Amino acid sequence: MRIISGKARGTKLETLSGTSTRPTLERVKESVFNIIQQEVTDCIFLDLFAGSGSIGIEAASRGAKEVIMCEKDKDAFNIIRKNIEKTHLEKIIKVYKMDFESMLSTKLDKKVDIIYIDPPYKTNYALKTVEILLEKELLKDNSKIIIETDREEEIIEQIEKLDVKIIDKRKYGRAHIIFLAKV
Repeated sequence: MRIISGKARGTKLETLSGTSTRPTLERVKESVFNIIQQEVTDCIFLDLFAGSGSIGIEAASRGAKEVIMCEKDKDAFNIIRKNIEKTHLEKIIKVYKMDFESMLSTKLDKKVDIIYIDPPYKTNYALKTVEILLEKELLKDNSKIIIETDREEEIIEQIEKLDVKIIDKRKYGRAHIIFLAKV
């Protein structure tokens, strides 16, 4: 896995061995960033369930003003720290080692522009995350929420009950990417 574009372009990132995390495929990452490239520059980017940090580091490399990452797994957190050092983007990125609910409720004190949610597939964490973002008023009027899932229909059914709208959907093999905006 590598950084595709920007200041850290070409930097090879470390990943976790084993099955505790599921890295976003490089072609999925590249496609997502091609779609949001105009919005990344100078944005506040939130990467939840960050894994190796690939998505958040890509955003920082492409000119995000600030990147906030959250990962509760100790081994994944350590890999993220190594990858941040390797890319020399420490001044832009803040990473929290805690669960997403605690981080959103106690650490995030500003509205964010782009949120990337890539939770473990067999959970309701995507729904819970969007609920907290809305409840805590952490979204700007033009914020974009991006969810990576393998259960598109189920997620869409859950999300439809919230004050967000689907603005785009993409499928890459098993991975579905759902783009949301505030209503």
